[in-house]
Amino acid sequence: MGTHGKHRTHLVWDWNGTLLDDNEAVVGATNAAFGEVGLEPITLEQYREMYCIPIPRFYERLMGRLPTEAEWERMDGIFHQYYTEQRAACGLTEGAEELLTQWQLAGRSQSLLSMYGHDQLVHVVRGYGIERRFVRVDGRTGPSGGSKTRHMERHIAALDGISVEYTVVIGDAVDDAVAAAHVGAKAVLYTGGSHSRASLEAAGVPVVDSLAEAAQLAEQIAG
Repeated sequence: MGTHGKHRTHLVWDWNGTLLDDNEAVVGATNAAFGEVGLEPITLEQYREMYCIPIPRFYERLMGRLPTEAEWERMDGIFHQYYTEQRAACGLTEGAEELLTQWQLAGRSQSLLSMYGHDQLVHVVRGYGIERRFVRVDGRTGPSGGSKTRHMERHIAALDGISVEYTVVIGDAVDDAVAAAHVGAKAVLYTGGSHSRASLEAAGVPVVDSLAEAAQLAEQIAG
């Protein structure tokens, strides 16, 4: 972009399980929700093997049937209540803060798109002192549990002067790759979050074990 012909890679970061190291809180919240319907608690490994979108399908894998609407609402409510209590103790993923700072200082742009509720997200990101690293911070609007695809469309449309072909989505879920492909962006998936390496590799995009690797690779594959 620009007259010198050098493109600028734009990163769209995911939040939960990617920049925020919240696996323990998520698995704890999941188990609290499971307890509601008499399900046994699961481990992080089991969570990573079974996790999928939409969330009711994930619950179906473990319950052997889809939750009823009433069960889903109750489980979702308990999940969010428990998660909110536990989230305060979560830190950013190792190296995330430095990485975001370096990327910005190098004159490149990055944004944040999360399926965490928008108002809470903005508040939480501000609390970690990293809000100014992003040109845009978008969280979920509307009901929880669904895909990121529609949110990604809106997010990309709202980014000013950024070409989607130079955009790389970095997340920890297959859904991040699906949402990226939907808008014509690329994706790199990180193994430190909600999915096992095997389930991420099924997405057919590069899979890495650190955020630094993800950013490096993003630069190589953009454009």
